[in-house]
Amino acid sequence: MDPTPEPRQPSVIGRRLAASAERVVRIGEIIVIVGSGLLVLIAVLLAAGTLIVLFATGVRADLGSIGSIGALQTAVQNVFAGVLLLMLGLELLETLKSYFRESQVRIEVILIVALIALARHVMLLDITQTSGAVLLGAAALTLALAASYKLVRGSRATPPSPAPREPSATAARR
Repeated sequence: MDPTPEPRQPSVIGRRLAASAERVVRIGEIIVIVGSGLLVLIAVLLAAGTLIVLFATGVRADLGSIGSIGALQTAVQNVFAGVLLLMLGLELLETLKSYFRESQVRIEVILIVALIALARHVMLLDITQTSGAVLLGAAALTLALAASYKLVRGSRATPPSPAPREPSATAARR
């Protein structure tokens, strides 16, 4: 005789209650994801419109005042930072879409968002006024995020399957 008791099977009511609770949670997730997606989409659209207006008024007002490479570099960096900000929003939308489709967060997209945010931050740093420790920290963080992304992408890659071999002429004659 085996002294271990058999596990109890959930009752019909228990299974129905669990199924109902799971449906309620799933509906709640869908509401949150759709709401978050709409908020991010509205923010990206407003940011894109604002960036275009700022660019147009800035070009009109400041084009004649750019008299050095440093001033041009600052103006271009600000435009690139705005574009990277839009990319952050689009990547967040991609994260929400993948969660909606697969019900799981794809870590690659999160790492891409972090890399874009870090690139934007580094782009806006004034290297002449930033301490070496901050620059080393940003470099270390960039390397860590890039290595993490590479590891995650490498772990999801499936090895190529060998191509089917065609029978040789001698094997076909046998």
